[in-house]
Amino acid sequence: MSVPALISDPGQVTAGWLTAVLVHAGVLSGGAVDGFEVAAIGTGSVGCTLRYRLQYAPGSGAGPAAVVVKFAAAEEASRAAGIATHSYENEVGFYRDLAATVGIRRPRCYHAAVAAGTADVVVVMEDLAPAAQGDQLAGCDAIDAGLAMTEAARLHGPRWGDPALSDVSWLGGTGSSISVADFYRAVWGGFVDRYRSTLLPQAIAGGEALGTGFDGWSAYRPPALTITHGDFRVDNMMFAGTGSHRRLTVVDWQTVGLGGGTADVAYFLGGSLPSELRRATESALLSRYRAALAEYGISYPPDACWADYRRHSWGGLVMAVVAGMLVSRTERSDAMFVTMANRHAVQAQDLGAAEFLS
Repeated sequence: MSVPALISDPGQVTAGWLTAVLVHAGVLSGGAVDGFEVAAIGTGSVGCTLRYRLQYAPGSGAGPAAVVVKFAAAEEASRAAGIATHSYENEVGFYRDLAATVGIRRPRCYHAAVAAGTADVVVVMEDLAPAAQGDQLAGCDAIDAGLAMTEAARLHGPRWGDPALSDVSWLGGTGSSISVADFYRAVWGGFVDRYRSTLLPQAIAGGEALGTGFDGWSAYRPPALTITHGDFRVDNMMFAGTGSHRRLTVVDWQTVGLGGGTADVAYFLGGSLPSELRRATESALLSRYRAALAEYGISYPPDACWADYRRHSWGGLVMAVVAGMLVSRTERSDAMFVTMANRHAVQAQDLGAAEFLS
């Protein structure tokens, strides 16, 4: 069967289109979808994610009971942010070009298509239910953080220092006419004005210092580049099972890029763990990350890993400010961006990361 058409609006989804997607993906060998029920899921800022529970015509072959379909956000500001940051193209590119080359647990993708430079995008994935989404505001415990460290290594390890990544044309560049540093400095004042009443003093002081030292901090290039998730936090993870059967699946690949693996690690530990728990566990969790990398033959000396972790602790504050001023506001997004800014500023302070701003 031919490649399914690119549709970019939930109103365009039909039983025939879903049939074409599943047949083309090789997960429906005969028959057809003849009906579905739709429900919204997730809390994405630049995407709209829906679950389609499927009904099949009598005599159809076995197919998935449900699929998850991701479109661009409906709000214009969020769609514009997704276009400007190439978020829609990044996610399609990850599933098309990179997913099969890494070991991280991610949803199976049945179909992904995008019209470059637009918000016309669709990604059809397996339904992970009954797995539960993590909660950025509450944070996670040390057990789930350990799972995240293992999955981070399974993303970073297979392509660690792989020169072929430079041949992936869309990876590692934004194509934007304004730098992240310039945008950060341009919106920092507005971010503080908007959230001043809930920002910690460390966040305001750290954010000011970061604006001054951003260029020097961001000029660092790690000796080994790899694929990074870019928004590696507990909100973008689905958890299922208990005990030794506990597992974590990473979703939302709109910020995938080329960088140092420790950037994802610092971002996760600083933003997805309450500060007290992060302080108590970060050393052990970094050791777990290094041990998981060693399974790919990667030797990451503890001192070098620790220095990179400290340096990258500023990344979460950057994301909180930049994303917070790009996307449409909701009550939860406001709380999330403040939580991220506060936790990451405290992380950077705890780690003495101001030395990397000069």
